[in-house]
Amino acid sequence: MREQRFDVWAAGVAYERYMGRWSRLVAKEFVAWLDCADGLRWLDVGCGPGVLSAVVAARCRPRGVVGIDRSEGFVGSARAAAAASSHFVVADAMALPVREATMDVAVSGLTLNFLPEPTTAVAGMARVVRPGGLVAAYVWDYADGMGFLCRFWDAAVEVDPSATALDEGRRFRACRPERLREVWADAGLVDVSTTPIEVPTVFADIADLWEPFLAGQGPAPGYVASLAPPDRDRVRDALGSAVPRRPDGSIALTARAWAVSGRARSGSR
Repeated sequence: MREQRFDVWAAGVAYERYMGRWSRLVAKEFVAWLDCADGLRWLDVGCGPGVLSAVVAARCRPRGVVGIDRSEGFVGSARAAAAASSHFVVADAMALPVREATMDVAVSGLTLNFLPEPTTAVAGMARVVRPGGLVAAYVWDYADGMGFLCRFWDAAVEVDPSATALDEGRRFRACRPERLREVWADAGLVDVSTTPIEVPTVFADIADLWEPFLAGQGPAPGYVASLAPPDRDRVRDALGSAVPRRPDGSIALTARAWAVSGRARSGSR
């Protein structure tokens, strides 16, 4: 599919400029919301460059953190900055290489929408936690909560109407609380709850906003990389015209994620 051709996530440095600086803020709020005890065994599914794992290691005094991601580049970045309690492996979120009931908490940050079958993946996370164990995740609210992405796709569609089909807000169903609750319930989890997490995304100027879109990491940057230079410039100019600016030229927007949590049934194994 044309859409999936642009779903590239591989390089930690490029990810940091595009999304990591914002996802780190969300990860901190997410871990605080979970409010887990110290000394637990954590699994981070789709760990990317280790943003969420690093927050868990810093705040939760875990017995151990195992992060998995199918990108060797991301796993390499995660290992390079890993805490002593963390271990990262290259593996597929759809086929977790973890024994049943060996984890206390299984989490996933900003990954579910890129998996072919989110419910199957979440059921796999439920399999590896102990009875009563916690399964939780967060995803960007692509539909209407990601200010800079919403404005980017509006600008892209203005230049290229066919870009409508690539907009994450249209593509990804599991980016709203109602659908997340359904996925968790369908995976057999109980005590399901959701919460919004909103963080500021402040850009120094239009260059600070635009340049991460040139790195080729993720659907929007992947789309930009596919454009001829004149069309790329037109999208940049349309985006620059659409965003609000402060007197100093900075651009203050917000990004919202939805978090969801549930527990594996006690006595179900």
